Formats: sequence, C-alpha cells, structure tokens
Amino acid sequence: MKKILSLVLVSALGGALTLGTYKVFIEKPQVVSQQQESPNDLNNIKTNFNTVPTYAAEVTDFTMASEKTLDAVVHVKNRSVYTTRNPIEELFYGNSSGAKRVQIGMGSGVIVSSDGYIITNNHVINGANEIEIILNDKKTYIGELVGTDVTNDIALVKIDAKDLPYVTFGDSDNVKVGEWVLAVGNPYNLTATVTAGIISAKGRDLLGNNQIESYIQTDAVVNSGNSGGALVNTQGELVGINTMITSTTGSYIGYSFAVPSNIAKKVIEDIIEYGNVQRAFIGINYRELNGDNNKEFSVPNTEGVIVTNVLAESGAEIAGVKENDIIVKANNVKISTFADLNGFLNTKRPDDIVDFTIVRNGKQKIIPVKLYKNVTTAVNQIGLNLENLELKEAKKYNLKHGVKISNINNEKLEYLGLRRGQIITNINGKEIQNVDDVNTVISGLGKTDKIVIEVLTENGVRERYLFR
Repeated sequence: MKKILSLVLVSALGGALTLGTYKVFIEKPQVVSQQQESPNDLNNIKTNFNTVPTYAAEVTDFTMASEKTLDAVVHVKNRSVYTTRNPIEELFYGNSSGAKRVQIGMGSGVIVSSDGYIITNNHVINGANEIEIILNDKKTYIGELVGTDVTNDIALVKIDAKDLPYVTFGDSDNVKVGEWVLAVGNPYNLTATVTAGIISAKGRDLLGNNQIESYIQTDAVVNSGNSGGALVNTQGELVGINTMITSTTGSYIGYSFAVPSNIAKKVIEDIIEYGNVQRAFIGINYRELNGDNNKEFSVPNTEGVIVTNVLAESGAEIAGVKENDIIVKANNVKISTFADLNGFLNTKRPDDIVDFTIVRNGKQKIIPVKLYKNVTTAVNQIGLNLENLELKEAKKYNLKHGVKISNINNEKLEYLGLRRGQIITNINGKEIQNVDDVNTVISGLGKTDKIVIEVLTENGVRERYLFR
C-alpha cells in the first residue's frame, strides 16, 4: 500500500515539474487585440420595431355596465291575431268567417323611466293586438302602445308600474369608433343576454336612400330577439337601440346596427309631448361631396354635404346659406355624409337654431340657421300640403304607413278627385311612410314624368290618380 502511494506522489510531482518548465521556457505569450468599429463603419438597417416601452392594454370591466342594464331590459312579446280561410271548403260550403290564428313575435325593450316607459323597435310591436312585457324578475305586464316612428323604427310602450330600474341616456354623438359597448337583450328567447364589442362605424346609411338612416355599427353579437334592446357604453349609459343585422343567413355574421340614442330620445320626447314626431328642416337640397366632384368646387377636402338648392322662405335662405356652400359641421358635429346631416337633424325640432360650419370659396364660415317645420318642398310645388299620419288614424284604417293630405293648392288635383283628409299610401309603386318619402319620390322625377298616387279615402276606399 505504501508503495502505491509513493508511486502516485512521484507521478504528480513529475507532471507539475514538466508543466512549469513548459510555461517558463517554451510557451510564448499571446497578444490579443480588440478592434472597435467606428460609427461610420456600421451598417444602418431601418426597422419598424418600436423601441418605446409598451404596456399591456387596460382591462375593461363590463360588470358594472351589465349590472346597471340587465334589470332595465325587458322581453317584449307581440301577439297578433289573423284569419285564415280554406278556399276549397268555401267553394263547397260557402263563405265562412275563417279560422283565427295567433302569431307571437318576440323582441326586447329598454325601460327609460321609473314609471314604466319602454323603448323598443317599431317592427317588434308592428301589427300587435296585445303587447306583453316580461321584466328580468319575470313579472309580466300588458303594455300600451303610446306612439311610433316608422322612419326611425322606434316605438314607445307604457306599462302600469312604479319604481322600476331604468337606463339613463348617453350622448351618442360623443361615442367613438373603437369604443367598447355592450348589447343587452333577449336573442332566441334567451332572457338577460349580454354581448360585448366595439363601435365599428358611425352614420351608416344601410338602405342607400340618403334619407334618415344614421346607424351606429358594432361587432357586438346581435341576433333575432335582440331588436329593441340596449346598446350601452362601459358606464352603463344608453347609446343606441339595437335594430338590425345584415346577414345572408338570418343570423349574426359580424356586424349589427343600432339607432343612436340621441335620435331615440328625441323621438320618445316628441311622442309624449306632441303625440307625433316633430321634424325639423334646414330648407336645402343637397348632395354628398366626394373625390369625384370636389374639384368642381375647388376644395381639397372630400367630406361634406354640398348645397345644390336653397328653398324659398326656408331657414337656410333667411340665414344666408347659398348654393354650392359645403356643410362640414353642425354644432361642432362633423358632417361627412348625407347620413351624418340627416341623423343630426333627426335630433332637432322646429325653431331650434343650429350653427352650421360651411366652406364657401375655400374659406370656412359659421352660419346660425333657425330650423323650420314646413318648407317649400317638391310636394308643395305640385300643390299639396301633407302631414305624417298619426297613430290613432293609422289604427282607424288598419294602416302601417301613409301620409295625410292637409290641404290642396292645385285645382287640377282637386278636379282629378284628390281631397283633404285622404291618405297617400303609394306613389309610383313606392310605399309612402312619411312626408320625406313623398319629397324623395317627386324630387327624382323629370318635368314630363307621370305621377301615380294611390290614396285611401275617408270611406276606406282605395283610389288611384294619374297626372303629370
């Protein structure tokens, strides 16, 4: 054992001696030099990376808005009775009174006052013999239809109740694209359903008729049964009434549309105070500014509304608005399209004064305009004064649409048979919902084009009149 340890020790000493001799007498020291590149020698590479520190997006809490809204959104059931007949049976057994059938439509509604006023869509309750309202706590009431606005698809219903939870109105003019919103309603008969999305666009004119539509577009999921429900912001304020989707399947495919709350609020206030909707007119004909026609007016911008004609004795004429003026703002609300202007006017009443920002000869100018109830329109020019059909008259004649002739200033029309009190339901094959529809149809006709007017007389008889 001692011999082994001695051998290991001798080997270790020998190795150490050999290594030391190499390091001292044989190995040459190596010099390592480091060359630093100058800034001019560096290759500059452009990148799209952001070197600024970034932070995670703030988590949005939807619970408060949901809690404030759920109990104020109701389930609306529309019960309508209709008659069916069997022509084969009547052929053999004579005429019969037919069989009564009950059809039930479903939608949503929003309580907007503690004493039971509820907003919904007109199409939800249209044709109803009975309106049933079911609260979130399952209490049931029979609703009374107070009034409707077919143009904006808004209806107001009242139930006999007190101390109800309700949603407060927000300012839909102030909502921004990209802002979070919640859609609350009863899709597919499922009560108290909340979906989240963002504002995708504003001022949508879905039908392309450049008339009234000024919808808020969102990507919050909305399906059958959501109509009439609430679109609320993260504070739980009502910014829209969910109204429709665009779909090839009948189900949600990515976008939904809501009537802005400012329009809905004004509509129900008019119905409560006046019994119908008060329309305000500026008194112009107009078209949209765009990239195709802006050079005509020597302006660089491509957004706005061009005044093509100023109507006589209108608020616009009195205020000094001129042909070829370009409207770009109304009370600091940006006006880019027809829908923007019409949507804004739908929140106003006759005698309101609006500051219109216009571009004239390349310079901006603010013109205060007093809005009027009646202006000289295409309808006036052919000798008719019209008014929108009130709800009680529509019920009397079992109508869903139409306008009433309030005066005739054209002897030719009287000679043909038109009379005060008759209700115009159709012009040149187009259903007439309101006075705006009549103006739109007649304004689009040439001087030699014929006009075919279908009316319902006070005796309930439908008649047609043709003139040029």
